[in-house]
Amino acid sequence: MKTLGFLLEKEFRQLLRNRQLMRTLLLAPLIQLIILPLAADYSVRNIAIAVTDNDHSTTSRRLIEKIVSSGYFKLRDYTASYPEALKQVEQDKADLALQIPAHFERDLVREDKKQVYVAINAIEGTKANLGGAYLGNIVTDFNSEIRMQWQVSGTGGTDGPPQVSVASSNWYNPFLNFHLYMVPAILVTLVTAMVAMQSAFNIVQEKESGTIEQINVTPIKKHIFIIGKMAPFMVLGIILFTMGLLVGWLFYGIVPLGSLWVLYGSLIVYLFSMLGLGLLIATYSGTQQQAMSLSFFFINIFNMMSGVFTAVDSMPDWAQAIVATFPPSHFIKIMRPVVLKGSGFGDILPEILWLLALGLILNTWAVLNYRKTA
Repeated sequence: MKTLGFLLEKEFRQLLRNRQLMRTLLLAPLIQLIILPLAADYSVRNIAIAVTDNDHSTTSRRLIEKIVSSGYFKLRDYTASYPEALKQVEQDKADLALQIPAHFERDLVREDKKQVYVAINAIEGTKANLGGAYLGNIVTDFNSEIRMQWQVSGTGGTDGPPQVSVASSNWYNPFLNFHLYMVPAILVTLVTAMVAMQSAFNIVQEKESGTIEQINVTPIKKHIFIIGKMAPFMVLGIILFTMGLLVGWLFYGIVPLGSLWVLYGSLIVYLFSMLGLGLLIATYSGTQQQAMSLSFFFINIFNMMSGVFTAVDSMPDWAQAIVATFPPSHFIKIMRPVVLKGSGFGDILPEILWLLALGLILNTWAVLNYRKTA
């Protein structure tokens, strides 16, 4: 234990001596955590729409006003003909083109139905899908409003069939606040990047400077050396995570509903697995540039496939099998339920076991590989 104590003292002193590194490790992730959730919003707004109103009736104007006042659409142009509206889409000046046909109000009163025509620029798939869905919901809601008004006043043509309405409620995030959904996941990605990369750089830096050769000839056992390298970054990861929770509370009003013991217990298991990955990267890297390349390779894949922006359940089966081997995907599945639902250890036990298994595999692999290359 004395050997481990001396090694830990050396690692902490070396880490704290580098003030620029400490600023990078602590300040940069916090600034990103403040800014990224403001941009990472699944809702799409300011969708440019070009409208062609061939009816010029009270009903068509009400429909246009409802679309523009929804907050999702911005009226790009009010064209005289539908080809002109399509030209706006072709020139990327508008995302959607809406045509309200002639006799829209008259046919709606007589036949109780009428179609409007929409052309969607599908180059940007997310905006196209959401924009079309928003517009469809607005038109449906508008249709329900005028049907109710006409039925009350007796203006409508035929009486519509009885309708079943759905009263829905959003659990755990009633106002669909995307910050509640994104901040926990972004915090996971920032802790991942800082811990995995820096733990890899730490060992590779000693390889480049030659000090690791001095350690190799000492009677320090390999598992003691690995623990000495992991402990400072585990402490640093806990500090960074704590500061991230404070940022979430101060800037976004996010207070975890679950126990902090659950969060920090899960965090320690997660850091154990990610530090194992960082150490494994270090054993395969001879220079810091190689370590950086490998780290960015894994971190980019983790960010895109771990469920931060895209639901894992919507991926193909083969992709879900790969994602199951990613530690960040399991910690994100822990963070969101604990923060939003107040889940306990019993609810997240499968994910903790996954993290523990991955940590054992990665750390064992790192120790064995280090023995071969030391």
